[in-house]
Amino acid sequence: MFDYLEGLSVTETGKLQKTIAALFRQTCILQEKYDPVTLAPSDNEQYGICVKHRPFLEAYLQVLGCELVHDATEHIFRLAGEGVLARQIPKSAAILILLVKMIYRDKIMGDGLSATATNLAEIREYGKNTNLLCAKLPDLEWNEALGLMKRHQIIEYPGALRDMDDTTPIYIYSTVNLYVSSAMLNELMEQYKEEDVFSETVEEDFYQDAFK
Repeated sequence: MFDYLEGLSVTETGKLQKTIAALFRQTCILQEKYDPVTLAPSDNEQYGICVKHRPFLEAYLQVLGCELVHDATEHIFRLAGEGVLARQIPKSAAILILLVKMIYRDKIMGDGLSATATNLAEIREYGKNTNLLCAKLPDLEWNEALGLMKRHQIIEYPGALRDMDDTTPIYIYSTVNLYVSSAMLNELMEQYKEEDVFSETVEEDFYQDAFK
């Protein structure tokens, strides 16, 4: 492994190190990133790094108890395996992720690929209509959930959280399907309807190993 790194330029080694850090920080790397305002796609350099150095990355991550998984359908590389630290998240964040999944599903089914944007007002409306989000969530809960979804490449939004309002566009990546499967959606909805959204944290099991 060290011989491989020694054969790279300082610039290329730095890019590879940043890509590895990104995998551990955000779990997955997409081939295309979208501008949250214009929704214009652009190539993600770190995806190209994963393609170029895939054999090295697979061997390196295997030593750490991790696996580099390539999803050719979704055009992403993601980290999996026992070496990925398990996380607990607030139940309110889990519910907001479920709501984003429902919005994505409905928009794709109804309006196609050009309709994968939402906003806070729509998320609240879905929460009310599904009886998943009847109480008002504190701003801290919203910020934590939105930050988590952005970090793990589920959503993208412009600017800082403090600048968001009810109509600020939030772009939903198709990777939401990796974290919440359609088969699990109804089961989880019924489960969370019966529980206190503010009282507990939940394991990330419903993410289908994407955070593991």
